[in-house]
Amino acid sequence: MKVQKILFAVFFILFFTIPVISQNVERPKLVVGIVVDQMRYEYLYRFYQFYGSDGFKRLMNEGSNFTFAHFNYESTSTALGHASIYTGTTPFYHGIIGNSWYDKFLKKSINCVGDPDEQSIGCDNDNGQRSPRRLLSTTITDQLKLSNNGKSKVISVSLKDRSAILPGGHMPDGAYWYDGITGKFISSTYYHSELPQWVRDFNDKNYSDLYLTKKWELSLPESNYQINPPDESPYEPDLFNEGKTSFPHSFEKVEHKERYYRLISTPYGNQILTDFAKSAIVSENLGKGEFTDFLAVSFSTPDIIGHEYGTHSYEVMDNYIKLDRQIADFLDAIDAQVGKGNYLLFLTADHAALETQAYLHDKGVPVGGLNHKAFSDSIKLFVQKVFGSSGIIENHSNRQIFLNHDLIRNNKLNLQLIRTELVEYMRETFPQLSSIFTRDYLDTQVASRDQKNLTVNGFHPTYSGDIAYDLQPGYLPDYKKTGTSHGTIFSYDTHIPIIFYGWNIPAQTINTPVYIVDIAPTIADLLKITEPSASIGIPIIKH
Repeated sequence: MKVQKILFAVFFILFFTIPVISQNVERPKLVVGIVVDQMRYEYLYRFYQFYGSDGFKRLMNEGSNFTFAHFNYESTSTALGHASIYTGTTPFYHGIIGNSWYDKFLKKSINCVGDPDEQSIGCDNDNGQRSPRRLLSTTITDQLKLSNNGKSKVISVSLKDRSAILPGGHMPDGAYWYDGITGKFISSTYYHSELPQWVRDFNDKNYSDLYLTKKWELSLPESNYQINPPDESPYEPDLFNEGKTSFPHSFEKVEHKERYYRLISTPYGNQILTDFAKSAIVSENLGKGEFTDFLAVSFSTPDIIGHEYGTHSYEVMDNYIKLDRQIADFLDAIDAQVGKGNYLLFLTADHAALETQAYLHDKGVPVGGLNHKAFSDSIKLFVQKVFGSSGIIENHSNRQIFLNHDLIRNNKLNLQLIRTELVEYMRETFPQLSSIFTRDYLDTQVASRDQKNLTVNGFHPTYSGDIAYDLQPGYLPDYKKTGTSHGTIFSYDTHIPIIFYGWNIPAQTINTPVYIVDIAPTIADLLKITEPSASIGIPIIKH
């Protein structure tokens, strides 16, 4: 009898414990998403010799570096980029069609994350009246929360509101962004009734005031920067009211009311975000629990500097040299909190940028501008002459034309004919345009993972306009003599870095074409969870 009891006990243990053990799934303690706003892929290599060994080079050499990664839609801009990275799909499904866009139902322009039903926390202005409610798809951060009934912790931080809100998804434990009026990190009542104590403690340290006392000086001897046009350049603005465009830069002559915002036009913007992200890791105890946590970090300063100074400037180059050191410091902080090899990280960008048009022009490269206002006036005059009312053009923005359907219907006009005639006029009158599509065609299409039709991928069946167009290579809605912009379908805007690093990631360099929508499903595949609801990407890490 005793032997039988022992055998039964052994059988009981084996029967009930082996299945449990076999069902355990190995996962990283933490996932970290890093998005660098307006980072061209080439910056990894153009400035490679000036980087240290522990920042970009660490990720590139120890991780999986995809050297031919592109966006697969237009228009390439901040909100669309962050939404697409974290949903694994394009505007066609996730619904974010611009940083702001014309809402044909509300008859006004709306902010992609603006929400008057929420209130600011951490400031007395409306910069916290924000939420992710216009994002139609779930995100990889949402799916992580859904996989374990919310036991994973998700924190998202950035300088820009949209860059913190969209990666955090619909159910994060916190999303925080920088307020350019107060110099503090703030949030929305969508997330909390008040700021957590650690955020208030961070704000009380007044890092922004400290950094405003410092100058922006070059990291290296000036001779290293001469792969760019001269520092004192006609392609740059005098952003700091110094009477010059060259280094060093200081805040001394910047108006006091503008200084907190101007701070993030320097590498100190990246620094204060790094400080905040490091504080979030420790204060939120990320990577220390039973379930995988997620920290989303978006560096917005490179975009602000790039817009002002252009891609080939001392300022952009120095910002990346400093960002390399800041990322190295950030990685060290994650190592200390979670342990090297215990976290999964990706680095990418939300878009890239065109070289400064005036600089390209002086080098003999074809560039130009559509002249947004002149174009708008011209198409309004056309519909006035042909169809009897300029009011047929309800709105022209984001390279889309919205027609006034009520006016057309009330006057018994032919909507399809108006679209066709207008496109024919645009084609004959404006050689700056490349592709032009009407809703009649776009409504017959669906989004795809590849770059077969970037306009379709960027079109939303409900929210987009009646006509969408792209510009010729090198063209922008308005010609820029200084700085740069982005938003087109061409490689200077679409070619960005994608690097995976850390937990279960092999060291490899891959030049197979991949797309921004592949990041979220790759993370889902590695975590063994469901990909976001509208994902159209595929896993690109083989295991």
